[in-house]
Amino acid sequence: MELVTSLDNLKLDRPACLTIGAFDGVHRGHQALIGNMVASARATGRAAVLLTFFPHPSVVVRGRRPSFYITTPEEKTEALKGLDIDYLVTHPFNLAVAAIRAADFVGRLVAQARLSELWCGEDFALGHNREGNVEFLRAEGQRLGFTVIIAPPVLIDGEVISSTRIRQTLRDGAVEQAARYLGRPFRLAGEVVEGDKRGRQLGIPTANLAVWEEHAVPAVGVYACRAAAGDWQGQAVVNIGFRPTFGGAETLPVVEAHLLDFSGDLYGQSVRLDFVTRLRAEMKFPGVDTLLAQMRQDIGLARQILGNPPAA
Repeated sequence: MELVTSLDNLKLDRPACLTIGAFDGVHRGHQALIGNMVASARATGRAAVLLTFFPHPSVVVRGRRPSFYITTPEEKTEALKGLDIDYLVTHPFNLAVAAIRAADFVGRLVAQARLSELWCGEDFALGHNREGNVEFLRAEGQRLGFTVIIAPPVLIDGEVISSTRIRQTLRDGAVEQAARYLGRPFRLAGEVVEGDKRGRQLGIPTANLAVWEEHAVPAVGVYACRAAAGDWQGQAVVNIGFRPTFGGAETLPVVEAHLLDFSGDLYGQSVRLDFVTRLRAEMKFPGVDTLLAQMRQDIGLARQILGNPPAA
């Protein structure tokens, strides 16, 4: 997969099958659409091109929103690598791009991306104020010589998989449902930074993660996770919240991970957390002893769950 930093830098030697979107999360709906597009490209000798944007168009148009992105740009690229795309184009998105009329943008796709086949969902639209809907694109395709292929939605339990729905499951703490939509566990990563060392003083050391502020974070609570740090892989109990027992004054939830059976210095290293299940809500305890007793229960339950994972 060749990475291209702008549509202007895309150089093709053959016509393209193309799909366009934010693809935040690269969920199972995205995977199905991209897989079908790639199969069509392979069958006809065309290039398989995915055009995405950063920042997310919604963030640019509606304003910055913390805890929004399901994946970082790097995570999205990694998830797309396994889908056999020839070119991944990440076009910078700003208000000037948002103002481009649909006809002008389609003209750029035909000229720059050698557009032959456009793959999209039934509710897809591009251009200023989303004026380039499917009906418009089909008419432009007849005029300019490309075909529009509408991919059917992917449903789970009768519900269409979407990035918006996944963000809601995370806000609800339903990380198992998020994993069903994504086709893999929801992942959160961050650099280990200095904390107040209270967990170490209590005998249950935790790593404080500096998570990208715009990355989606599951609801406040305690979670069982699979974890990795460098070459180490294992299990973790993760608390996301405001530490109410100690009168926490944080304005954003803190992500603290107790890595089971790990010993060593993690400061400055990146820790990756794959969320398996939510153990409980965050609670305010009357004292340290009751908090410690609950933490030990959390660890025992996490060991049980992670040691005997449910069937996929």
